[in-house]
Amino acid sequence: MLVNVKFYKIFTIFILLSVNLSADEKDQIVTQLNNLKSLEFTFNQVVNDKTEKGSCLLEFPGKLKCDYFDDKKKELIINKKRLAITQKRYDKTYYYPISKSPFLNILYKDKLLEIVKSGKLELSDRIIKLVYLEENEITVFFDKKTLDLKGWQIIDQYNNNINFSLNIVAKNDVFKKGTFKIPEMN
Repeated sequence: MLVNVKFYKIFTIFILLSVNLSADEKDQIVTQLNNLKSLEFTFNQVVNDKTEKGSCLLEFPGKLKCDYFDDKKKELIINKKRLAITQKRYDKTYYYPISKSPFLNILYKDKLLEIVKSGKLELSDRIIKLVYLEENEITVFFDKKTLDLKGWQIIDQYNNNINFSLNIVAKNDVFKKGTFKIPEMN
């Protein structure tokens, strides 16, 4: 009986410590995100088993520009409420409303902070995984050592499974005026 009591005490202490570590890691991520104004990163995006690569500039709130390393020379620009995808090789631009885009979870710091604060935390040796359930499930990944954003996994409005992993190149750079300008409609 004495062994069971000791085991129970040790188990309780371990649980309390792990809860405090989880809360502490979330707080550290929140602090880091609050100090973040912009990111430059390279990425790998897998949509339904199709892989795309490229580089992006992200400026909070709501601005993203990505250049894809593909034969179409695709460029994606989001500027607050509009999304434009240009295939430079064919000189064609397609416009979409951003209102239902899963990008909203990453482009607006308040939404990203909500995911961090409310998400279910799972830890591994190298990754912090936060699973957030609202209208759609989103899983956001952070590097355990640096607490840098490493990517996300979502299912979009068309039921596409999207895995987006990134490598941060620079933080808090100031981008040239016009960087996030949506191309004019023809």
